[in-house]
Amino acid sequence: MQQHSSGLRPTLLFSFILTFSVLPYTFAQTVATQRLTVSTHDLTVLVNKTKEFVVHSNEPLDEDHKITLIRQHENLVQLEPIEFDLSASSPQIDQTITVVGLHPGHLEITAVSVPNKTSLIADLFVRVTVANSEAIIYTSLIFGWIYFVAWSISFYPQIYINFKRKSVVGLNFDFVILNIVGFTLYSIFNCGLYWIPEIQAEYANRYPRGVNPVMLNDVVFSLHAMAATLITIYQCYAYERGEQRVSKTASGLLGIFALFIIISVGLAAGSVIHWLDFLYYCSYVKLTITIIKYVPQALMNYRRKSTVGWSIGNILLDFTGGTLSMLQMILNAYNYDDWVSIFGDPTKFGLGLFSVLFDIFFMLQHYVFYRNAQPYDVLPGVDNLRNDYNNLAPNSNPEPTTQNRDPNSVIA
Repeated sequence: MQQHSSGLRPTLLFSFILTFSVLPYTFAQTVATQRLTVSTHDLTVLVNKTKEFVVHSNEPLDEDHKITLIRQHENLVQLEPIEFDLSASSPQIDQTITVVGLHPGHLEITAVSVPNKTSLIADLFVRVTVANSEAIIYTSLIFGWIYFVAWSISFYPQIYINFKRKSVVGLNFDFVILNIVGFTLYSIFNCGLYWIPEIQAEYANRYPRGVNPVMLNDVVFSLHAMAATLITIYQCYAYERGEQRVSKTASGLLGIFALFIIISVGLAAGSVIHWLDFLYYCSYVKLTITIIKYVPQALMNYRRKSTVGWSIGNILLDFTGGTLSMLQMILNAYNYDDWVSIFGDPTKFGLGLFSVLFDIFFMLQHYVFYRNAQPYDVLPGVDNLRNDYNNLAPNSNPEPTTQNRDPNSVIA
């Protein structure tokens, strides 16, 4: 019994020392992690309507505090209360804040505390959107889904016409190769920001109160677009293509893009730049490709004086998506009085407008300029199959083929 007691004393002594050595650290850690938070970081309220959010904490404070809410733009919303006291004696804090919409726009609500403790209020912020009309919000949402679907299925008319004709003559290979590079880089950007925690942490550190710009539909669209373009590339190898190939100009541009991306990867791997910056560089290349990718197909149609082999269905769907995308931006600008998003930073709107203008030009080529073009017009280095058919002996009765059908029967 004495032996057991003597063996217990060191254990008790060690536990006593360990408890009192760890306790201050634990207490300090608890105090350091004390913070207020809110029921939502994003709130939408209509003009002359009210919404609420709750400031709460599940653990008591170490001392009394006075909290004052700060509006980024005071004329947009009214807050009630705008100041409130928090007692250290309260086991749990739940303070309801009423937000009244005054004028459309975007703002951020933050806070200051007395005594000043940054860690306590670091998570106390709300991004508020004040809108003119709820109907416009839903209309904008509907437009968003329609143009998402239109852009997603816009790849298939070209795939179908290639399959039906068993030929890709008339489809410009520069357009296809630029598309696959663009959508691959766009997929890298979306997947990186949506799925990689380290990159998400970089974004959070750089924009502490920002919202991740990539959503699931962005990831789905980019991966689907890449897969559909790969199918088109397979058709370019499997079907008749004459002597069409990727031009030296496009190859040179792709070489420049590849060198830029390789250098960017090396810099990111060597910690010279952040991986988030690398993703942004990928998106910049994608934007550049979006600007230039339509030019080769437009020139090819002009030189052939024909759009046979180039799907007008692709253009009509792309035009629908682009038009609704711009309309959505205009509706949102009116609804939130946010015209700066269009005129102050015109990149997105300008790219959409650029694409729509090219779509209109393609429609003019198809329906106006070259509407009477015969199938398989002359391509550099490609036999004129129509003339070959006309030169056959009068008594011959060849089996009808795609080459001697009415052109409208093979245009999707």
